[in-house]
Amino acid sequence: MVVEDDHTVRTVIGEYLRSAGYAVELHGDGATAAAALGREIPDLVVLDRMLPGVSGDELCRQVRAASDAPVLMLTALGTVEDRIAGLEHGADDYLAKPFSMRELQLRVAALLRRRRAADPVAVISAGRFRIDPARRRAWVDGREVGMTTREYDLLLHLARHAGELIPRDALLREVWGWAGSDASTVTVHVRRLREKIEPDPAIPVYLRTEWGRGYRFTPDGDAGAWT
Repeated sequence: MVVEDDHTVRTVIGEYLRSAGYAVELHGDGATAAAALGREIPDLVVLDRMLPGVSGDELCRQVRAASDAPVLMLTALGTVEDRIAGLEHGADDYLAKPFSMRELQLRVAALLRRRRAADPVAVISAGRFRIDPARRRAWVDGREVGMTTREYDLLLHLARHAGELIPRDALLREVWGWAGSDASTVTVHVRRLREKIEPDPAIPVYLRTEWGRGYRFTPDGDAGAWT
């Protein structure tokens, strides 16, 4: 699904993605898109943040309430704070306007590939965490945690590298598949993941920051293991 109020941009995106082999549903305003989302959630949503009526942020929340379908947010707002706000509403990735159609296609392909990948490896049991890659589900202390596609990908990568120090640019490269993007993307997703897995997100014991160096995942919850 593509939701974009600019007719020319919407048409070009639709034609480009269709030429790449995707079935594309186009909407020019938030209200009609919201009605369509109420009937069926698509595999991926390309969503303009600045929409008349029902906003892109509200549509993103609607998708998140019903599905882990990836959301790629388009924004004409140039500041880091504006882009972070879109991610905090549940978007998995964003593109700032103007952007190239080729980059849009590559990001769509990467999001769908990661969502559809059914990793056949065994269930990961690490400390208080249990992660099932084949079913893309995760539990903390026996409690299942609902996550977006990107949050799950991030947790799975961290679990596979438990105890290792991972710089933010390495997470961007390995989890997002992009190099040189705004590292605040990682910061936002780490914060959102902490809100779901930490007893107290303000004092993380599983996913800890080592300032100026990166992140370290300690699935046993040993807060004193690293400084």
